[in-house]
Amino acid sequence: MKLKGKQTWQFENPIYVQASGTAVGPKESEGPLGQYFDIKHDELHCGEDNWELAERRLMREAIDECLRKADKSTDEIDLLLAGDLLNQNVTANYVARKANIPFLCMFGACSTSMETLAVGSALVDGGYAKNAIAATSSHNATAERQFRYPTEYGGQKPDTATFTVTGSGAVLISQEKSDIRITAATIGRVADLGINNPFDMGSAMAPAAAETIASHFKDLNRTPEDYDLILTGDLSGVGSPIVKDLLNDEGYDVYENHNDCGLMVYRPDQKVFAGGSGCACSAVVTYGYIFDELRRGNLNRVLIVATGALLNPVMIQQKETIPTIAHGVVFERSDWSGN
Repeated sequence: MKLKGKQTWQFENPIYVQASGTAVGPKESEGPLGQYFDIKHDELHCGEDNWELAERRLMREAIDECLRKADKSTDEIDLLLAGDLLNQNVTANYVARKANIPFLCMFGACSTSMETLAVGSALVDGGYAKNAIAATSSHNATAERQFRYPTEYGGQKPDTATFTVTGSGAVLISQEKSDIRITAATIGRVADLGINNPFDMGSAMAPAAAETIASHFKDLNRTPEDYDLILTGDLSGVGSPIVKDLLNDEGYDVYENHNDCGLMVYRPDQKVFAGGSGCACSAVVTYGYIFDELRRGNLNRVLIVATGALLNPVMIQQKETIPTIAHGVVFERSDWSGN
């Protein structure tokens, strides 16, 4: 691995996506990308006794589906990197308790999908693991109970609020050649725009996304035209226009090839306020739909920038502003001959 500029890792050895698995809840199943998800549940409990157990089931199913597609057992996996939104990462920790795989628990809020994948790729590139799985999850009801109000409370929300995606995504990477290659990762810096409203995550996270994307271009001497798609995690309807304008101010025009997972995962007529968010938002869209588009040849090179708000309920009660971060990973179609 080579450090390019100050924030970007360029992998020296080929790192490939071997397989991925996704599991989602009812709204995600009914959304425009429903056909690209592996396991779909028709109610939020997912057949479990409570929502926390439901989220745990989603992550377990995503990992199991990933292993099934790769035709591998847990004994063949050298490392599991996973995290979620709940206090002390209990979803990932409790799933790892039964997985019996060497485990690194990670937290980047909603940026966890690309954080775990970037670190996992670096470890595979360095020879510290042959087969690694990166996984993350979120659940609408568990996130609402922890960060805002329980769903039973029925509190009103502003249009700037986002809707936490119920789902989980897992991806297996190694140096064994496949259709999709991971070529680089840009590690973000913490940014804080001074926002303390937990119902406006899009505005809070947009500066972190813009900083990571601009640093990525500078570090690799690239422009937006070098990518078929630049996809952010969960800025949704509020943050997506902001990140475009911020990058335009830096001299990078992404108006034509930028999209956001939070805008893609739900239909416009679904009642999700400004759009989707949560750890699973970028994970299920990327590991389901984007990987399929790469394999079909409809995309050649994409930059996925997952965004995260690094808050907790205590900090909000103390009127702290919200620090945010974004991590980016580059995926390329393996037989693509571009620069």
